[in-house]
Amino acid sequence: MKRRGQSGVDEGESSVKPTNRRTPARIPRRILTVNGGSSSIKFALFEASGSLRRILDGGIERIGLPEATFRVKGSGQADNFSRSVKAPDHTAAVGVLMDWIEQRSGSDALTAVGHRVVHGGPKYYKPQRITAEMVTELKQLSTFDPDHMPEEILLTEAFHRRFPELPQVACFDTAFHHDLPRVAQMLPIPRRYEAKGVRRYGFHGLSYAFLMEELARRAGPNAAQGRVILAHLGNGASLAAVRNGQSVDTSMSFTPTAGVPMSTRTGDLDPGLVWYLARTEKMSAKQLNDMVNFQSGLLGISETSSDMRDLLEHETEDVRAAEAVALFCYEVKKWIGSFAAALGGIETLVFAGGIGENAPAVRARICDGLGFLGIELEEKHNTANGGVISAASSRVVVRVIHTDEEQMIAKTVCQVLGLTKKERIDPGKENLIVGQAEELKTLFERTIRCGCNFFLTTARDADRQLEVAAVYLEVVQRNYGRLLQGRATVAWGSE
Repeated sequence: MKRRGQSGVDEGESSVKPTNRRTPARIPRRILTVNGGSSSIKFALFEASGSLRRILDGGIERIGLPEATFRVKGSGQADNFSRSVKAPDHTAAVGVLMDWIEQRSGSDALTAVGHRVVHGGPKYYKPQRITAEMVTELKQLSTFDPDHMPEEILLTEAFHRRFPELPQVACFDTAFHHDLPRVAQMLPIPRRYEAKGVRRYGFHGLSYAFLMEELARRAGPNAAQGRVILAHLGNGASLAAVRNGQSVDTSMSFTPTAGVPMSTRTGDLDPGLVWYLARTEKMSAKQLNDMVNFQSGLLGISETSSDMRDLLEHETEDVRAAEAVALFCYEVKKWIGSFAAALGGIETLVFAGGIGENAPAVRARICDGLGFLGIELEEKHNTANGGVISAASSRVVVRVIHTDEEQMIAKTVCQVLGLTKKERIDPGKENLIVGQAEELKTLFERTIRCGCNFFLTTARDADRQLEVAAVYLEVVQRNYGRLLQGRATVAWGSE
């Protein structure tokens, strides 16, 4: 016999009638990317659900100055602001960032954090989950890059203290150049220093990895496997020579100070100046480091600004600004020529970075006089910052590609932690081919003789090119496999 409780409901029976249960909503996987500089922290937030979707970008700038700035740009009103914050050092700055993250979405809002780590020395180059052992060893490697490494390590430790269970992944900026040919790695100093890790490492690797993937997506695998020169031109600037998808040389060396002149860095410099300045100016090693990294380059030559936009605006009235721009363009041009020699020619030149993507005048001056290499620009397309800015008669395809280091970091985090799985193409998409092909006009020409090469004609929507091409090829290979015998390739047209 059932007993009745105080509520009048039989004990053992539920007072709530059964209802249809709903599957709990899937918690989105969110990846925070962090890029720590000497006086700034840049970040971006991505949602990983099949494919990466950027939610917002932001940064804390002017760290160490009386009024630092915390800015965020996203799709929602709450994620669009810029305000002053107190950030006397990176510890305080990252505290501001973590407080905001918790206030915005709660303490469990993040799935993982990906950090850009400039230098990993000879041991660390593959992206991997950050451990206590790695942090200890990176601290010992801080002498390789004292201007970036200490702050980057501090950021990883701060996140670990606040979110001890949150996975963090280190993405090393040297990884793209790790397998440089031996001759490109060596520095012409006594061999004993090589045993201590002194060699050419190269940087901007996350940017270059993204650019090569984007080049393959836009121009096809054949272009990405060809002879390519990448020019990442921003506050920090470097070039890379790439053949068969692999870096064969790069302008930066043991540190990011080497190569072409930059906003405040010298680029390559006569080492005899060290001894000269030590004798005549009583300059210490620290003073020299400060000079070549923070007081030189465009700022040092112009004596007014490290920003290329300012210099271009005032070059007609200020000879110092004009000379700073001229030196920058001249040095980049020389590196393109030297890398063309190292590659045995050039088929694709890519401009990226803040200057490379947005300064048509700089691109034009760099390419002027490189006609002997087959480089000719189309003025109209260059002025418009078009995707392809080379002339129809140019033997070299010159492209402008927006680089995205944050996207590359987020993608790498997902790969390391296994957060996304490669989706299979649904065989039922055959019917989609016809509709998309009609919408994008003719995407493929007829099969060319027995070579079975399919040529993608011009299509402006690059994002849909890859999907349609992949579906098309799968259908063709499945239905006409005997004819193709595995030899089908895609040669992509211009954008």
